[in-house]
Amino acid sequence: MAAQSQVKKYLAYWLQLGKGVCLQDGRIIQRPQNILQGDGYSQEFEACWQQVRSPASGECYLEGTEQTIEQLLTDQWDIIGCGRCAMPMPVPVAGIASPACPCHDLPSWPNLELPQPRSPVNTTDHLQGIRQRLLDAQS
Repeated sequence: MAAQSQVKKYLAYWLQLGKGVCLQDGRIIQRPQNILQGDGYSQEFEACWQQVRSPASGECYLEGTEQTIEQLLTDQWDIIGCGRCAMPMPVPVAGIASPACPCHDLPSWPNLELPQPRSPVNTTDHLQGIRQRLLDAQS
């Protein structure tokens, strides 16, 4: 089952590549420009996420995909890394998976010369981890 945090991360990664979120059955497309801010998601992305989660927004899905965000949040779907580009992609828990990753309509992806999409990073925790590894290596 895809947890809410996994679905949110999936959406954030693809929005970093310029994909949009279709709201109200595709009548509105949101493309937040700022996804990450400091050690968390930006207010712009959080507002988009809240809109996606709102029942008033109708069916919402990532541009170029068929699965709605609500479907992905059920126990019928999981999020795994694409074999072609390593980006998160939805797959059904049971049955036959669609071979189409959201990267299928991005002709220049994967592009290893560009920075890869990422999750927010807590700098303090990251530096503490590096410090601990250095201390462990000295002993």
